[in-house]
Amino acid sequence: MSGSAGLQAGRYDVAVLGAGAAGMMCAAVAGQGGARVVLIDHATRLAEKIRISGGGRCNFTNLQAGPANYLSANPHFCRSALARYTPQHFLDLMRRHRIDWHEKHRGQLFCNDSAEDVIAMLRAECDAGHVRWQTGCSIVEIRREGDDYLLLTSQGTVRAGAIVVATGGLSIPKIGATDFGYRIARQFGLKVLETRPALVPLTFDGQAWQPFVPLAGVSLEVDISTGSGKTAGAFREDLLWTHRGLSGPAVLQISSFWQPGAPIEIDLFDGEDAAGWLLEQKAGSRKHLGNLLAQRLPARLADAWCTAAGVDGSLPLHDIADKALRRLGAALNDWRLVPSGTEGYRKAEVTLGGVDTRGLSSATMMAREVPGLYFIGEVVDVTGWLGGYNFQWAWASAVAAGQALAETARHGRAMA
Repeated sequence: MSGSAGLQAGRYDVAVLGAGAAGMMCAAVAGQGGARVVLIDHATRLAEKIRISGGGRCNFTNLQAGPANYLSANPHFCRSALARYTPQHFLDLMRRHRIDWHEKHRGQLFCNDSAEDVIAMLRAECDAGHVRWQTGCSIVEIRREGDDYLLLTSQGTVRAGAIVVATGGLSIPKIGATDFGYRIARQFGLKVLETRPALVPLTFDGQAWQPFVPLAGVSLEVDISTGSGKTAGAFREDLLWTHRGLSGPAVLQISSFWQPGAPIEIDLFDGEDAAGWLLEQKAGSRKHLGNLLAQRLPARLADAWCTAAGVDGSLPLHDIADKALRRLGAALNDWRLVPSGTEGYRKAEVTLGGVDTRGLSSATMMAREVPGLYFIGEVVDVTGWLGGYNFQWAWASAVAAGQALAETARHGRAMA
């Protein structure tokens, strides 16, 4: 570990809990602004979510990031932080550290080499702020003592003027995710909204899904939607069939909007009227139905679709009744199915819900009724779309808190 390790006696201005994307960014900003910061994490290997993101290249932001790309019970909360720290600000930081990047798809930015470059950059920024590190350190108890917070840890006692909770959500428990941040919020009287897995594959009833099991590995760009009104979600992304259900960017995106028991609606035919196309082809084609559909769909999907629709794909098109073609085409344009559930937190990229933002300041991320207690990143009820948006929220919320903490520390010293 680079930087200063180990707890020191005395009082810190800030104790940041969680050395992931948001925690390291906040510690660096506060430290470089003059605050005395200690960064504590129960893990010994830091920033695993950064490390595994984007197939190891870290989808670190999205050029299109804005309030419309986030879900929250309090949708306007994220505006301030996102406006004050934009993707361009993070790119400036990447340039200063000479990290090369590229745009892959719809504004999604990735490192050219490795996610380790982003982790090393954040460590270096923490070093520049003289941040002290305490890893492999469990927090046993947190309590108020006067104007300070007292943290009883497995490696000693920490006294700090402020605490930043950057402990993340419940997604991917195998890399250390816990509910610790929510427990801290409840301890100090903050409301925690119901959490559930988001950006997660959807599963279907085993018997009903049996006809589609052979399609595992097939991928196709589709239009996908669910819900209605303000709760509606709609995307055009790649869909991936799996042995247990559906995945790929299309389903990960829609999973954040899907409500249990509700259907999802998928257009497999690129927005074109599939029934009209089939009837038009019937007029002048000698091709078999399966072969014709395979011009527009992956061959395995074309075959499975005919079977599921009860139409013999080996028949010439002119031998199939118009009614059957209309039925098959309508289903291609509007495939409606009700998921039985999701793959859960073990496969979810993020957690929906969390600390209710109505109890936080949108300018500083501090709890309105608990001075010196801050919440940033995934632990907060702000959830981004797939594609770098959640990292941008981590950076933006961390900078908002870090700047406020630095200002408080400077003001405190000026008054002393």
